[in-house]
Amino acid sequence: MHTILVTGGTGYIGSHTVVELINEGFRVLIADNLANSDTGVLDGIQEITGIRPGFEHLDICDAEKLKGYLDSNPEIGAVIHFAAYKSVGESVEKPLKYYRNNIVSLINLLEEMKSRSIASLVFSSSCTVYGQPDQLPVTESAPLKKACSPYGNTKQISEDIIADFIKASPSIKSIALRYFNPVGAHPTALIGELPRGVPDNLVPFITQTAIGLRDELKVFGNDYNTPDGSCIRDYLHVTDLARAHVAAIKRLLEGRNKDALEFFNLGTGKGISVLEMINTFERVNSVSINYTITGRRPGDIEQVWADTTLANRELGWKAQSSLEETLASAWKWEKYYRNNKA
Repeated sequence: MHTILVTGGTGYIGSHTVVELINEGFRVLIADNLANSDTGVLDGIQEITGIRPGFEHLDICDAEKLKGYLDSNPEIGAVIHFAAYKSVGESVEKPLKYYRNNIVSLINLLEEMKSRSIASLVFSSSCTVYGQPDQLPVTESAPLKKACSPYGNTKQISEDIIADFIKASPSIKSIALRYFNPVGAHPTALIGELPRGVPDNLVPFITQTAIGLRDELKVFGNDYNTPDGSCIRDYLHVTDLARAHVAAIKRLLEGRNKDALEFFNLGTGKGISVLEMINTFERVNSVSINYTITGRRPGDIEQVWADTTLANRELGWKAQSSLEETLASAWKWEKYYRNNKA
């Protein structure tokens, strides 16, 4: 049985990935500084899977503490690295916070992987590396544009760091997964997206507005060059995204990767506008959302969605959930959390 270290494993995407890893028979250890999550997530993971993963309250920006933790867990054979700040808007306001956390944590992790001969890394990247692409849908061979936010830039820089590191350390292999927009929650509603403070992402803001926690949802701009004027994104169910990480880690552990560093787009291959998301949520869940149109938000890209052909073929992975199922799961989670946890 392989032991996988999941950094940021109590976070939104991390926790869903931990569930899928456990369901596939992996032993999972989580290291998380709880900056945007809490240990109650472990209860949800245990209830879903019957297994409670090992957990360490650890900030991997602290090199000495990371070293001590890995010294205590020599059985770790691969790493899935989620731990990073991820708010586009906050990164514009606090760029140094993002560069310090997202870059230093990766460097510390790579140094320790090399010293311990941990050879497999799945890296949580983002479609923000493409900036505003010239052609849609976006393939992995699309040129990387200048990032529209410091957050996006940390993902570009991180990919460059991994590429340079692997050239100097050929025993280590990596897959960078470029996510589009993860949404929804586990079908059990036992885990889901729970941002600290005011949500930065669309769907939790929709659900919090629907349940009365927020007075209104702001739609940032209706004057984009899109059919209804609002931004277009590729929204995929977080459980589908989690399954892609299992496929990627298996590919590395089984030596099926064709290059030392591979990149895969993860999305549905379909673009949905912000206003379409709101309308679909209202229709599927029979609720009304109070929203207003406001000005554009700094750092936002007009429209982007994925060409997932490569991931479909090489990883044997494809997004399976419909938008309706995804938005129903998000609302189910919001209601469960407010009624049982909040």
